[in-house]
Amino acid sequence: MTKGRIIKALSGFYYVQTDDGTIECRARGKFRLDGTSPLVGDMAEIEKQSNGKGYVMGIEPRKNSFVRPAVANIDQLVIIASAVIPVTDPYLIDRVSVIAELKNVDVLICLNKADVDPADELFNIYTKAGFRVIRTSAVTGIGTDELKEAISGKINAFTGNSGVGKSSLLNCIEPGIDLKVNEVSDKLGRGKHTTRHVELISLSCGAYVADTPGFSSFDADQEDPILPERLPLGFIDFADHIDNCRFVNCSHTKEKGCAVLQALEDGIICPTRHENYVRLWEQAKLIKPWELKQNQ
Repeated sequence: MTKGRIIKALSGFYYVQTDDGTIECRARGKFRLDGTSPLVGDMAEIEKQSNGKGYVMGIEPRKNSFVRPAVANIDQLVIIASAVIPVTDPYLIDRVSVIAELKNVDVLICLNKADVDPADELFNIYTKAGFRVIRTSAVTGIGTDELKEAISGKINAFTGNSGVGKSSLLNCIEPGIDLKVNEVSDKLGRGKHTTRHVELISLSCGAYVADTPGFSSFDADQEDPILPERLPLGFIDFADHIDNCRFVNCSHTKEKGCAVLQALEDGIICPTRHENYVRLWEQAKLIKPWELKQNQ
């Protein structure tokens, strides 16, 4: 048996990176029987065949997994945002970052197209909330060295509005990678899809980046709904205040004696963050436990 990481999945084939190189594999039938599938990012145990190909026999326990993109063992989610077309709504950032936080994935916020607009409002909101925020420009190279350092040695997934500049940034960070880039449609304010499969791209800085299909490379609608009692745990700027609330089951929306609301009133928590929390909480309270696809 040989161990390696699945770095690409395409049409039922899994490409496993091992010490002996990348091996094309099929998955054994037992995965179909138990209703599971290997994912890009999985550490897999494979059985090599005499023809140089192999079979995925098993996978190691995952620290996390996502539905779309269908990846596992992500270390860091890089949320790419912009204050110019396509303009990023903070709600999108909060919605996605909550899921990442609850899956124990680090969040890095990258404000791209900073040569056109430095996105001061987004920068202030998310630095105040406690996130690492980097301003970048794929055109001028602003911040790309800092971004490269931030993703080095990690398995990263990039997300953001289509057309916000994921492929352009990667092409800037890794000259020669030559990811296909489509121009943003002025009429629609968004870009066209450019990728067709799930793959971990290895960069010279020691980073892996999940290159995936989809409007943002990360579809929050496909993830398990978040129950209201877990939602506050996904807001990192609430962490220092939650335990000081008057009531154990505080929703942090309107209760007297709520330490989160006091922090909001004192200017410690940004109003935009709390508004988006309430918006997510209103959705979460409609979720029934039996609607969850898996235990959270």
